[in-house]
Amino acid sequence: VQLQASGGGSVQAGGSLRLSCVASGQTNGTAVGWFRQAPGKDREFVAAISSSGDNKGYYNPVKGRFTISRDNAKDTIFLQMGSLEPEDTAVYYCAATYGGPYYVPSLVTSYRYWGQGTQVTVSS
Repeated sequence: VQLQASGGGSVQAGGSLRLSCVASGQTNGTAVGWFRQAPGKDREFVAAISSSGDNKGYYNPVKGRFTISRDNAKDTIFLQMGSLEPEDTAVYYCAATYGGPYYVPSLVTSYRYWGQGTQVTVSS
């Protein structure tokens, strides 16, 4: 599975961005997660969606502000980010792993395939 993330940019606090992750290869049955890594910090879980799209998981600080979704016909996973805060500034990565229709892992080590990152910068 190959992943290509895009959609990052610079916004002011309170603004919105939509990240996209295009998957290719053997994508059937893959859960996809979004992670982020700020300078000097560990990579952290943001959100994940199951292969069916029926189950989603979120990191508590982004609940209600971020929404993950997928269009399986286009092999694209989205992360709609709203009410952005300076603390959301990081490089965002999408990742994929095989699992059941409701599998939404949140650990970095649960994911086998990773895309390159896309920078999100939120200014106050």
